[in-house]
Amino acid sequence: VVVRGRLARRHRRDPGELDVRILRPQVLGADGERRAVEVFALTVPPHSGLERIAAHERAHGHEAHVAFEIDHPDPLVLRGLCAILARYGARPDGGGYNPHEDGTVLYFTTPAAAACAYRRLELYAHGDHRDALAAHLDHPEPNTRPAAGATATDPGATGARPPAETLLHLLTGAWSTQALASFARLRLPDAMDTRTARRTEDLARLTGTHPRGLATLLSYLAMLGAVTREDLPEEGFRLTELGALLRADAPATMRPLALMYGGPFYRSFGELDHSVRTGQAAFDHLFGENHFDHFARDPELADLFDRSMAAGSRMFGPLPDHPALTAAAQAPAPATVVDVAGGNGELLRRILTAHPNLRGVLLERPHAVAAGRRLLDAAGCGARCDYRAGDFADVPAGGDVYVLARVLHDWDDDRCREILGHCARAMPDHADLLIVERLLPTDGSPSLATAWDLHMLCNVGGRERRAEHYARLLADVGLHLHGHSPLPLDGHVLHVRKTPAPASRHP
Repeated sequence: VVVRGRLARRHRRDPGELDVRILRPQVLGADGERRAVEVFALTVPPHSGLERIAAHERAHGHEAHVAFEIDHPDPLVLRGLCAILARYGARPDGGGYNPHEDGTVLYFTTPAAAACAYRRLELYAHGDHRDALAAHLDHPEPNTRPAAGATATDPGATGARPPAETLLHLLTGAWSTQALASFARLRLPDAMDTRTARRTEDLARLTGTHPRGLATLLSYLAMLGAVTREDLPEEGFRLTELGALLRADAPATMRPLALMYGGPFYRSFGELDHSVRTGQAAFDHLFGENHFDHFARDPELADLFDRSMAAGSRMFGPLPDHPALTAAAQAPAPATVVDVAGGNGELLRRILTAHPNLRGVLLERPHAVAAGRRLLDAAGCGARCDYRAGDFADVPAGGDVYVLARVLHDWDDDRCREILGHCARAMPDHADLLIVERLLPTDGSPSLATAWDLHMLCNVGGRERRAEHYARLLADVGLHLHGHSPLPLDGHVLHVRKTPAPASRHP
């Protein structure tokens, strides 16, 4: 992703057009030690015009670098190495965390006078070191410009702006929310293409919009990176990879999120003062009831809410490979996964699809159970699933793996203890509990969890928490936090077991 962004800026192309892969053939060093060569590969479809980019990059070696893998990457070592490199003229130049590889990369540019033949240097550390990464990204090169679509809140995006300009960008953030929501509501992404630009007048006729108003909206969305402006005989716009996520037919479409965040949750954020003054949900204050009851009374809103939850399911991508689930799938007797408050069954579908030997139980409200049955039947998993309409007090006993995904952040600590207590009483001694939540960083580094903490306060009355906070809640009901690992979108999966009973002492 980092290399793709640099290519896009260097050659003034939409990042969505550039498919950059990494190949790592193993080689032997001079003394027989194992090393690897990292090769960046750009996919060049026929007639794409990308051949020139590939040839230019091969000729100039902009991405050529030397990389060092850190054997024992504790925070002190990482900070020390970064400080040493900075002392000798290396400049931070991006980086990232890859949850699929569970590896963190820090990029630097080397000084022009360096004896090293490479202009770029990489530090690679196994594990999740996003605290060090955040500190690294807080020191961009002075002339670094934000990538297309970057906002003033992105790491490194504010460095070149005066404070007043930065604040102005922040104050107009609500316009971005409504522009994207309008884009989705008017179904403009469905009328556009990622390969071919359309004239504004043609789009206006197709979507029943005003040409001048549409051109203004699309120009703003081009600044956000949702569309790209192209010079045809007349002005036209093309959908980007980012904007295509709002198409109704996109896999895991994010259109429902745009409608939800630009609709009911947008209105309630206008009452954020109430939440800050009272600690109570602004949504309840505005609509006169909590969001669960409000949505349940309106079938269209209930469906939109369930679809918006499913739209955030990218977080679940690696979860079916969790050791607790793979161990259950390999057990001699068929094992059962119980998804507590599992929404429309999207996570359970992923788990049962990945592991044909597992059975599932979906516990949800009646209307959500009906939606889950339809989804799981369509996926071919319905015959291996039981459906329970109920609440948290109805957690079925005897499962092998229990799942609570994006549930606990909806509730205060007392209610969380109740929910976890119901799970603990239902769990056999051998069972695992997997909790999916965003964890607040311990050092204040940028995280989606911090944004969602504000969202929970305003709209739900819940909160995000740190890992140690969850550990205390679990201990209160006889459960133990065995560990946690990262998921996409700043998510984490917490692995929980029953606390072993203390061994009896005999005189």
